[in-house]
Order: sequence, then C-alpha cells, then structure tokens
Amino acid sequence: MRRKVPSTTVLMGFEAAARHVSFTEAAQELSLTQSAICRQIASLEEFLGVKLFRRGRQGVRLTDAGYNYHRLVAQRLNEIERDTLSVMGNHGTENALELAVVPTFGTRWLIPRLRKFKALHPNITINMTNKTRPFLFSDTPFDAAIYFGDGNWSGTQTTLFMHERPVPVCSPELIAPDTALTCEDITNYPLLQQTTRPYAWREWFRSLDMRVERDMSGPRYELFTMLAEAATHGMGIALVPPFLIERELASGQLIVPVSHSFQNRGGYYFVLPDHRKDDEVVNLFRQWVLGEGELEVAA
Repeated sequence: MRRKVPSTTVLMGFEAAARHVSFTEAAQELSLTQSAICRQIASLEEFLGVKLFRRGRQGVRLTDAGYNYHRLVAQRLNEIERDTLSVMGNHGTENALELAVVPTFGTRWLIPRLRKFKALHPNITINMTNKTRPFLFSDTPFDAAIYFGDGNWSGTQTTLFMHERPVPVCSPELIAPDTALTCEDITNYPLLQQTTRPYAWREWFRSLDMRVERDMSGPRYELFTMLAEAATHGMGIALVPPFLIERELASGQLIVPVSHSFQNRGGYYFVLPDHRKDDEVVNLFRQWVLGEGELEVAA
C-alpha cells in the first residue's frame, strides 16, 4: 500500500492551478468549482506539510517548493498520460517501441522510411520522441535511441550505421548572380553554425588544408532544420548533410555552391540499452534501421 502518494485527482488539480497560477482558471479547465480546487490544494499542502502557494489580494503565486513540485508532478502526469494512451492505442499488446531520436534526423530521414518498416511489420507501432543528448534509460520509458555522437554511452550497446558528409548550402539569391563559389569565396559570407557540431566549419576548412580565422563565428542554431531555414532565407552559408535537406535541394531553395564534403568525427548510432538486448521488437527494428543505413551509404 502506497501511503505517501496523494490522489491523482488532487495532483491534477494542483498541476492545473500551478500551470495557470490561478485557482479560477484551473477550476474552469477541470469543470470544478473554485472552492473545490481550493480544498484540493489545502489538502495537498496539509499532506505534504509544505506551502505550495502564497495567497494575496492579487491572487496566488507559487512558492519555491510549489514551483519545484509542479515541475515534477507535471512530468509524471505526462508520463502516465502517454503510457495510458499507449495501452489504449495498442489494446494492451506489447508491440510498441518507444524510440528517442535526434530531431531533424527523425523528421527528415527516419519518418519518410517508416512506411517500409510498417509494411514488413504491420503489428509494431513506433512511437518517437525528440532527444538531442544521451540520457539514462532507467529514468525514461525509452526502449532504444538513435543519436549522433561517438558511440560512448554507458550501459548500452551502440552500433554505428551512418556518417554525415555535410556540404555548404545557401540560398541562390545570397550569391547571385553567381551559381558557384570557390572555397576561398566561402570565407566572405556569414558562416551559420550548428550548436551540436561546433567544429564543423573548422573541420571542413582543414579538410582543404585551409586555416580560417573566423571559422567558429556566426549565428548558432541547435537543429539542422533551423540551420537550413536560416540558409534558405539568405542569412549565410550552412554545412548540412544532403540527406537531411533533399526537399530544399530539389526545389532549388538551397544550392550547393561548393561540392567539397568531408566525413566528420561523429556518426549516427542505434543505441540498445543492456536490459533490452533480447527484446524481439527492438531487435527487429534495429536490424531494419541498420539495413536502411547501408542503403543510404550505398546510394
């Protein structure tokens, strides 16, 4: 019996009140009266022995304890909701795989290919969540991950299945009337930087035996989609793997002014936590992803 867990109803009332910083708005969201929300918060504070809100004439505001507790409660309620939807959507079966994936790769490379996996395994559902950094599998619901890095991830088995070979891309208007540049010309334009590949331009120039003073200067963007969008709007030249911007290249929104590329130090890895190494569903998906990676490299 769990003696130190408040009721879900009370936690939902608290989460709504904390999110809105208003008992009235929380009551409206949950179709309750304001007095009902007040009673729930009071009972929760009594249960915890901690004040979660400060009451005043201008309304309520969270205490430091209330702010921290809300962050934790909101996360747990989101997890419960996701797990509930997963069970409902799969009718209690276990043929669902929770996959953490780096955002642009998931959107631009993996999702367009998932229909092929679905045709092979129609009873398996792949649920995807963006994660840009390694994490502890024991603290998450994920069964596997695809991430970019060096393959060093404690407590897991990692398999490299694809490298990046980025090329310079830009809007054709940025260099008009020219349609191509020399490697030296590149240095005269703003260099758009990728947050998780901070040395990308330096490595690109070094692969040409060039030393450029401002190779790490320029606006920084966390995702390749942001980088590509900035380049599309003429904000500078970006280094992006072509397989992530096939649509922009095909439409002419982006062009490759210099065709030189290089293989950067990291790669895309399929990450399998040790406790999932014998999971049939995970291994089916892993083998399929590795096969698709081989096709990409061969193309």
